[in-house]
Amino acid sequence: MPAETAEHTRTWMAFPREGFTLGDTLAAREEGYAAWTAVAHAILEFEPVSMVVDPTEIGRARRMLDPSIEIIEAPVDEFWMRDMGPTFVLDPDRPGTLGAVDWIFNGWGAPAWAEWQQSARVARLVGEHVGAEIVSSLLVAEGGGLHVDGTGTVLLTETVQLDPRRNPFADRARVETEMARTIGAEHAVWLSQGLTRDYEDLGTNGHVDIVATFAAPDRLLLHDQLDAGHPDAAVMPLLRRELKEQFEALERSVEIIPLPGPATIQDDGGFVDWSYVNHLVVNGGVIACGFGEEAADARARSILSDAYPGRTISTVDALPLFARGGGIHCITQQQPALTAVS
Repeated sequence: MPAETAEHTRTWMAFPREGFTLGDTLAAREEGYAAWTAVAHAILEFEPVSMVVDPTEIGRARRMLDPSIEIIEAPVDEFWMRDMGPTFVLDPDRPGTLGAVDWIFNGWGAPAWAEWQQSARVARLVGEHVGAEIVSSLLVAEGGGLHVDGTGTVLLTETVQLDPRRNPFADRARVETEMARTIGAEHAVWLSQGLTRDYEDLGTNGHVDIVATFAAPDRLLLHDQLDAGHPDAAVMPLLRRELKEQFEALERSVEIIPLPGPATIQDDGGFVDWSYVNHLVVNGGVIACGFGEEAADARARSILSDAYPGRTISTVDALPLFARGGGIHCITQQQPALTAVS
């Protein structure tokens, strides 16, 4: 699996459809449609976008989306493309070969509120649409639950991959063997947990893509919580220590750069998991989460600009996304260019 910083052919998304996630009022639904559309249009400034759209939403999608966005009509219930879509891989021994890993998707551990049966078919559909070789996996996994550096290292979270609601018979060794087979990961760096909010009913149980990401093989961005009143202020030093110890064990020199969250620590649902780590790297740019805090958003742009030199940082309001359980990275999935293999 190439790093997200490698060249892309396009970014994949799924258009929202009516249901639990989108919201139960007209205002909530309109907010959701607008948020997904804003992210798609921000990406479109840098690279093509393809959008899977449920048949019930085709008319709305055509009205709201730029006409250059490719629309693929297919049934969806959830619309977090990072998690339900394929994880794209390349074969260094067969140049020009694109693969699409089709993980089992069960709605983040089959919680009572989630609908996923339709979206569980999207990974294979998208892979076949682009002519990729389908790499089938029996592991229940989501794209938001892993991050790679492009040179053979993957970040994982014990409470996701070893979640008994997902993989009741898995252990580290079995997960690592499957990561090697599917995405070519030679080394796994395990975090013991994710952010606090992510363990509530609507959470993912610890997705890594709101916690840490590789800006380069030797540079990692790590969420930071500066307010001691937030429970994540105690979580982040633990995760930093775990990362440091495991990179040292691999004899890797990796700079861990703190990326502080915004000043707000609570919303109507409790302690927030708002994270600037949940950005998307695109060709020549970074689509960053904005949280309506001028100083914090600007600080994040500055850190991201330093971490990704030469890329334009574009901030999009992510509050409507996080209110529904995720962020910009969660609703997108990059398709690497065939030349991106290292």
